[in-house]
Amino acid sequence: MIYSSARILAILALPFLAACAGTTQKQPDVVPGYEGIQDGEFFIEPVPAKYLEDGNSRTEVAYSGPEAPGTVVVDTFARKLYLVGEGGTATQYPIAVGREGMSFRGTGVVGRKAEWPSWQPTANMIRSRPDLYAAYAGGLPGGLTNPLGARALYLYRGGRDTMFRIHGTSDAASVGHATSAGCIRLFNQDAIDLYNRVPNGTRVKVRSEAESLALEGPQMLNAYGRMVPETPENLARKEKELAALAWQEARDKAAAEKALKKRLAACARRGIPDAECVPAETASTVAVGTSDAG
Repeated sequence: MIYSSARILAILALPFLAACAGTTQKQPDVVPGYEGIQDGEFFIEPVPAKYLEDGNSRTEVAYSGPEAPGTVVVDTFARKLYLVGEGGTATQYPIAVGREGMSFRGTGVVGRKAEWPSWQPTANMIRSRPDLYAAYAGGLPGGLTNPLGARALYLYRGGRDTMFRIHGTSDAASVGHATSAGCIRLFNQDAIDLYNRVPNGTRVKVRSEAESLALEGPQMLNAYGRMVPETPENLARKEKELAALAWQEARDKAAAEKALKKRLAACARRGIPDAECVPAETASTVAVGTSDAG
């Protein structure tokens, strides 16, 4: 007997549908400042609370750097961006840092701003990774899937575009981490907040490693790949969290193997071959870098 893919999925889904009937789905926690936003024709989803843990969110902080109020300060080593305020304060934003974000040091100015900017890979990106970038050689219009996100600030020096970008992202999970490509990414909600507060001509300071160490102190990666101060407490916490993650990974693997075994047994009882029973892996979305002008 030949079974269609749709019928197979329907058979396998029945127990789960029955189990879910009459239950209330728990809504994810929404963190103030990171709610969903209707921005023109696009709806920006709220940032999941799990991405905002360990200080990975916008906050007002004391600031001891030498920069004047109104300056944007980017620390690629501590993965933080500051908008310096009055009276020794600043707004601190978490950032993701790509290869291109590590290539600029010193000062510049915001020479251009854009809402829902377009993006185009460089010739070098297309040449080195045609499998990823060739399809976008003609450019990618602004939108929810565009790697520059909802807003972009373009850094200029001496009247010339430096190719250094501060922008939103289509991948909220990347914020707080090092990334393979791109400049400086913020959550879209933070990119909009910064965009609205920073006019063209704003001075931007990108710290050197020595400046970062002097002002932020030693940093370390935590168990989740985010940068945090290197303290005995954070070192001890990392060990515990790594052990917990390893335990959870082993548990998830065992559960997946058990579910697969159960699925195959159900198919076997219905005469469905294993090859038709196990769904093909979902194709992964192409992750586009952000190393070129929008």
